[in-house]
Amino acid sequence: MKRSGAILVLVLGAVLGIAAPALADGAQLGSDLHVAQSLGDRELTVIIRRVAEVPGPVHVDVVTHAGTPPGELVLTARAAGARTSTTKVVLGATPGFYSGVVDVDRPGPWELAVGEPAVDEATIPFVVPANVPSPWENATYGGFIAAGVCLFAALLLAVLGLPGLALVPAGGVVAGVAVAVTAALLAPGIPPVPAPGTQLDPTYDNVLDPYRRTSTTDFSRPPVNLVPRVDGTDLVLGLTDGSSGRPVDDLLVHDSAFIHLVVVSPAGNLRHLHPVRAAPGEYRARLRDAEQGTHAIAAEIARRGGGVQLLRSSVDVAGAPGAPSNDGRADVTTEIREAGRPSTLTAHFGDRDLQPWLGMLGHMIVVGPVTDSPATAPIWAHVHSMIPPVPGMPDKPDESVAAYGPDVPFTYSFPLPGRYLVWIQVERDYAVVTVPKVVDVPAAKGVPAK
Repeated sequence: MKRSGAILVLVLGAVLGIAAPALADGAQLGSDLHVAQSLGDRELTVIIRRVAEVPGPVHVDVVTHAGTPPGELVLTARAAGARTSTTKVVLGATPGFYSGVVDVDRPGPWELAVGEPAVDEATIPFVVPANVPSPWENATYGGFIAAGVCLFAALLLAVLGLPGLALVPAGGVVAGVAVAVTAALLAPGIPPVPAPGTQLDPTYDNVLDPYRRTSTTDFSRPPVNLVPRVDGTDLVLGLTDGSSGRPVDDLLVHDSAFIHLVVVSPAGNLRHLHPVRAAPGEYRARLRDAEQGTHAIAAEIARRGGGVQLLRSSVDVAGAPGAPSNDGRADVTTEIREAGRPSTLTAHFGDRDLQPWLGMLGHMIVVGPVTDSPATAPIWAHVHSMIPPVPGMPDKPDESVAAYGPDVPFTYSFPLPGRYLVWIQVERDYAVVTVPKVVDVPAAKGVPAK
């Protein structure tokens, strides 16, 4: 009996000392989903917070930026066969975070509608994963449960005066504890399973079982055709599959947006927009005070199973002649090397109060070499300045953290000599600051400029 009591103390000690870490290694429920949306005259970031339990609430933050008009947005969560949940979010005149809560009653693919119904509305697909215990969590708790059952059997046999038979379940106690402790110790070092809806297709069965092996990578996925058109004050992008001609409706959130749309006017003004999904294969963005003439456009997308694609086109807009107006102020120091070698550009913004925008410290749009019109430039690039690690700050800060800068560095190898149009973008006080720069890139030694 004394030996049985010692085993009981060992098991309890193991449970108290080892089982706690396993609680943090349960099912991977994904993370917050940040999606930039150019919704009508509003430039928003919609943050769908991770779902803790099903059924349960989904917390949604709507981040407004400078120039966003106040008003009321309707948030609607819907899924096939599920109960629809609706709430309203009142946006104030001060840019920042505004919150709402909707409810979900089942795991699987969902859709969040954001906007004013019948006026301007965006639909954001998102995934509510099932709360499925991980294999190592099952092994940890299963081992302790088995050890407890075996311990009870050993004690019962010992009380009945059968100490020889009691050794068999006592051995099961040791084995169960060994399995549980091993699983608990190894669990923190096991890579987490990707959340469905990012690397994995949310229409597959792995939404309900994230550990199910499903092949989702198809590197031969056809390219996307981009057909832009102007509808009143909106720029409408039609996306179709290059093979089947069907609407493309499998875009992933890539760098906090479904589409990063760059529009450069004839006068050299930049618009960095994030069109909203209006229908399968159709995205819209408002062009306010558009200039007359041919606008060059480039759309950066990430297609499920098809990687990142850059789609280019142009569109004619009827409006008034314009002049360059991207006049954000910052000192920009450059070390421009010959074509084909890394160059550096660093923007200095004076104070350490920059906020992350689209998950980055800064963005640099490069178009060139420009000879007559940006629409004919052969090179388009979107370069990032990453958020540096700062002690005491979160690893993935959102726009509420204003503690970065003042220097924003970029490295880029201009592939061809010539004159490039460059725009550097950062966020400060919930306003996106755009700083234009003209860069002349020399030809490599011994290579004549074209």
